[in-house]
Amino acid sequence: MERSGKVITELFEQREREFLLSRVRVTMKGSLEEIEVGDVVLAKIKQGESVELPRWVAEELVELDLAEMQEEAFETEIFKVLTREKMLGSPQLSPLQANFYLKMRRRLAVIKEGSEKGKYRREDYERLKANCYDLIGRRLSKLLSISSSANLQAIGEKITPEEKFFFTASKSFSDEWKNSLLGEA
Repeated sequence: MERSGKVITELFEQREREFLLSRVRVTMKGSLEEIEVGDVVLAKIKQGESVELPRWVAEELVELDLAEMQEEAFETEIFKVLTREKMLGSPQLSPLQANFYLKMRRRLAVIKEGSEKGKYRREDYERLKANCYDLIGRRLSKLLSISSSANLQAIGEKITPEEKFFFTASKSFSDEWKNSLLGEA
């Protein structure tokens, strides 16, 4: 079991690197002269201009209050996803974007750090964390239930790569368990 935990951690780390390199649109709150950030050279950008940048650069500019990301606030996104998940009974799953959990992990880290520095209230972090736990619990419960009867093709477009890993491992374990109980192993 310890090995599968390491595989999951490695999967998240690899996907997070890809996520940070993906491009995101920002609107500049102020002008920016040409600067070099690591291997990235940013041309001069004017206030109000909308540009696409690697996510890690965009996040730094947002943190410095130089830019604003052009995507829905994660707190709104998780509320919508959690509401859909609650409305759909078991074993139905609502579709999630492939990068949903990556955004969740990053937002939780930002809010937690911000609450420690006084930028956010501790209650904001606790509320977001509770919503995340609720969603994860609901999704895992549904995936585990579905894994005993369905195959990946039936739900593949609705789940994230991380959930695909969980589903495949659960299905394999569930099948082995059932076969052992029935003396077919």
